[in-house]
Amino acid sequence: MLATVASSESARPRTVRFKSTRPAPLRVRALGQRVSLFEDVYHKVLTTSWRRFFAYVAFGWVGINFLFALLYVAQPGCIANAAPGDIEDAFYFSVQTLATIGYGSMSPATRYGHLVVVLEALTGTLGVALVTGATFAKFARPTARVLFSAKAVVNVRDGVPHLVFRLANWRNNMVVAGQLSVVLLVLEKTAEGDTIRKPVELPLVRDRTALFALTWVPMHRIDRASPFWGGEAAIERLRAVGAELYLSFTGLDETLGQQIHARYSYRLEDIVLNARFVDVLTIEPSGRRTIDYTGFHDVEIVGPADALSWPNA
Repeated sequence: MLATVASSESARPRTVRFKSTRPAPLRVRALGQRVSLFEDVYHKVLTTSWRRFFAYVAFGWVGINFLFALLYVAQPGCIANAAPGDIEDAFYFSVQTLATIGYGSMSPATRYGHLVVVLEALTGTLGVALVTGATFAKFARPTARVLFSAKAVVNVRDGVPHLVFRLANWRNNMVVAGQLSVVLLVLEKTAEGDTIRKPVELPLVRDRTALFALTWVPMHRIDRASPFWGGEAAIERLRAVGAELYLSFTGLDETLGQQIHARYSYRLEDIVLNARFVDVLTIEPSGRRTIDYTGFHDVEIVGPADALSWPNA
């Protein structure tokens, strides 16, 4: 069912508030795929969350120190000034060695102890380099902070219905040469009976903006070439084939000096008919622009959904 909201008999527009929702991530279940534990580690590190990344680092750090503590305990007396066979003293000595602290109270006392220290020093050097490099790579990775409206709306512009979206630059800096592409993904059955996923690109009235610093309202004109041609009947037909809308934004972040991208998806249930977005941008007499994000996802219901004038309805 479409996200239509019943309107009162009055012609006065009514504001409906929607909450920002993050689209469900694309979940893929792969069968027959053999992936080793350390395959494509760099990509996994870049895509994992910061919380999980630091949890892995902490777990690995404790695990490595505990492993070397066991090696030190394997030969009692290999650590001077440590209780023979004491795993706690061995663990503390391992931490000092791995972190190159070197308090001096404990030190290797046998050839075996020196060999384990050499191995741990090499492990610590490589580990610090890898963790430092991965942390820097995650910090330096360009990211986009583009806010998409929770709903899309359909309203009439110059006598023609348009499918309208709304975006905002959440960072409030400048994104140069921003470009948006909208794809409608539908399931289609071929003449041979095969079911394929067919992307249908929706042309926008203006698919790019030279400067993206505030808000942007891109629109798709619903004409004869549009898959939405035919009104609610067309939308019902698209819903029957599992159609979904996918938005992809790209641009050059002026602060980072790097290309950024953001994506979002809408289900057909996220389209509000015969509605328009609440205005959130005001220009003060001084020329200063103000964006009220508290109403960014709100829409005004212009009239009943069945009162919307559709072409070829």
